[in-house]
Amino acid sequence: MSNPTPEPTISTRGAIDLSALNRPQSPPPGEPGGAPVAGGYVLDLTDTNFQQVVQDSTKYPVVVLLWLPTDQANAELGTLLGRLADEYAGRFLLGRVDAQAYPQIAAAFQVQGVPTVVAVLQGQPLPLFAGAAPEDQVRGVLDQVLAAAEQNGITGRAPAQGQDEAAGDEAEAGEEPLPPLHQEAYDAIERDDLDAAAAAYERAIKQDPKDAQAVAGLAQVRLLQRTRDADPQAVRTAAADAPSDVDAQLAVADLDMLGGKVDDALARLLDLLAGADADGKEKLRVRLLEYFEVVGPTDPRVVKARQRLALSLY
Repeated sequence: MSNPTPEPTISTRGAIDLSALNRPQSPPPGEPGGAPVAGGYVLDLTDTNFQQVVQDSTKYPVVVLLWLPTDQANAELGTLLGRLADEYAGRFLLGRVDAQAYPQIAAAFQVQGVPTVVAVLQGQPLPLFAGAAPEDQVRGVLDQVLAAAEQNGITGRAPAQGQDEAAGDEAEAGEEPLPPLHQEAYDAIERDDLDAAAAAYERAIKQDPKDAQAVAGLAQVRLLQRTRDADPQAVRTAAADAPSDVDAQLAVADLDMLGGKVDDALARLLDLLAGADADGKEKLRVRLLEYFEVVGPTDPRVVKARQRLALSLY
């Protein structure tokens, strides 16, 4: 992914015949036993929206699944990737291509079989893997994509698909609106005013220290604030040159967390605890607690890290 060109280079000229891939059927997306329908950070790609998504890959990473939605193995991989796309919450957009319905798009990626997964960064296709893969390997591949994107300055977040329509449906169903300070923080994030967002969450926590959503929101905003102007290469070089420097390791852990490398970020800080002085231990503890809020307190990775933190401190 070195020296990516700024203009999309994927062409949809030509087509390949994937009719021979019509394997045993599985329910279509949305039906019991089938993959979920598109939504959230998952978008079904068509001839109409494909080029726009390629253009958008200059702003945030795009991962493309070329599949047969009604094949069981394809549906299982689509379900896994969709779940991870929602978990990564916009760090990448998952685009799904029905290879039989849109053979020209499949041809653009030179696909010879499905399922096939390809990343698109700055309009450049990057083959990832073909066939089924276990979740830990898929996570590892996605983390590599995010790292490559970061190195090339692609650090935006994909918007949730159908966000406006979903909000309207919730309103019609009588859903409670966001609390005023939460809405204020959300609006500030939308206009890229992170300081105002943090201030709104801080006021919400002051009003109700048990407001878990505000605590999590503040942790996420603080992570964005710390990494906003960071030079990834400089940060990683500084951390490599000073492996025992707490501040340098905190900075690179922030980049790992932002890029979805949760295990790496947590392990980096936990490994430092034993040799850190009292001030360093406190910095590490506070940052780890923030990470726990960003990831979610019930996440298995957080549960394990929290136990290790407790053992290290006491």
